Amino acid sequence: MHWLKFSTKFPTVFLFILGALAVLGFAPYYFYPITLLSLIGLMYFLLNAKTLKEAAWQGFVYALGLFGVGIYWIYISLHDFGGMPPIMAFIATFLLCALMASFTAGVAASAFYLSKRSSPFYFIVAIATLWALADWTRSWIFTGFPWLTIGYSQVPYSPLAGFVPIVGVYSVSFFTVLIAGLISHLLFVNNHFFNKNNAFLIRNCIVLVVLVWVAGSLCKWIEWTQPTGTPFSVALIQGNISQEIKWSPEQAQKTIDLYLQLIKKSQAELTILPETALPILSHQLDENIHQQIIDHAKISNGNVMIGMVEYNADTQEYFNSALSFGTNPTQIYQKSHLVPFGEFIPLKQIFGWIYRDWLNMPLSDLSRGKKFQTPMQLGTQKVAVNICYEDVFGEEIIRQLPEATLLANISNDAWYGKSFAAEQHLQFSQARALETGRMVLRATNTGATAVIDPHGMVLAHAPRDVETVLAVKAQGYTGATPYVKFGNWPVLMLLFILLIFLVAKKVTVQNRQNKQR
Repeated sequence: MHWLKFSTKFPTVFLFILGALAVLGFAPYYFYPITLLSLIGLMYFLLNAKTLKEAAWQGFVYALGLFGVGIYWIYISLHDFGGMPPIMAFIATFLLCALMASFTAGVAASAFYLSKRSSPFYFIVAIATLWALADWTRSWIFTGFPWLTIGYSQVPYSPLAGFVPIVGVYSVSFFTVLIAGLISHLLFVNNHFFNKNNAFLIRNCIVLVVLVWVAGSLCKWIEWTQPTGTPFSVALIQGNISQEIKWSPEQAQKTIDLYLQLIKKSQAELTILPETALPILSHQLDENIHQQIIDHAKISNGNVMIGMVEYNADTQEYFNSALSFGTNPTQIYQKSHLVPFGEFIPLKQIFGWIYRDWLNMPLSDLSRGKKFQTPMQLGTQKVAVNICYEDVFGEEIIRQLPEATLLANISNDAWYGKSFAAEQHLQFSQARALETGRMVLRATNTGATAVIDPHGMVLAHAPRDVETVLAVKAQGYTGATPYVKFGNWPVLMLLFILLIFLVAKKVTVQNRQNKQR
């Protein structure tokens, strides 16, 4: 057990490494056991923490390793493409990582406060409950940043992914941390490997871990939705336009011509282009090119969906939109959930100077589309469209369900260079496929362009940073998973009930101890 000796000598370094290793559970690695093992190591420290401050620090350092390695690509978008000075880009990235890590610090400290005077089992339940609630809170506070939510590390291969269509990804966060805590306690209770004096606790912990693991595995076999209609042809176009030249006026016509050529290569019933594929306002699209797109789509009795910026002259608003052209009348989807500092400036009077002095980001002050929009009727399919960052919010995607038969995400992750951000984004789409029981079609600028089945498995994947037309067959689905019907409410109710129980237990223990004094 040499690693235990090392960990006690250099706990801060060891915890940071543990957090960094947890990233291997996320895309593009998908090695979900590593995240579980990483959490088991963290729980070893937390179960042996002596003070609330120590627990908070341990949680913070672990999460700093997780986010520092897991979202380092924020620096690339700020510096390489946003033009922010290196030192300021580094500070901004570090501060974001530290902010995310503070949630885990709060989880560890709160769990310690609620349950340290009770049994270790209550501490494990407390930290699993609070971790899942923290992951959920990160999904909406400050407009939301749910990246590296622990539940995603188990999608789609882990048995725990079986809970996603039922109670969503935050339930998987709960079960992942719970199992890690139970296993850690089994292995290291009182710092002795398999302490035989705790046979009763060991037996019950093993039973609970096995039950959760088996239940998740069995749930993966349930077919929550059913195919509707016949398979149809799809073409996902990846233009591979470098971010450095994407918005260059000199490059605009070349980009439009390229995409027109790629559209004409497609004979599919549904052709999908990436987010803001054409670097012009939608009303500026040349009428001749517009008509060529419609005429070509009609040859295959199909439709073409194109990402463009839309301008409303009446309200003088700009929208990040997806527009369809072809057999069906033109339909429009306007992005609703915008990226702070990327697509809109929060507290503009306070932060506006950042854009004036440091950043060079196009389309940084867009307007929001309507919160509730209907699926596009494209041929025989009703397509629930979402743009880029929107598919990281499962509770928002289900607004167009169960009416929609298919999900389509158009994106541009070229902002993050050759990092693994695009693959991490793909993993969000895999979770959305699981939650909704629908296929997901992803068309991106440089990657990850892919087709995902209702079980969250990638059926086809275009190579990164290559101009390509990914031709596939897709299938519409009907029906509704429990998550589509109820969203996050069931798991949130369970988590808050557990939290109330833990608080009540804390009060009871304190009262008993006060009486004994």
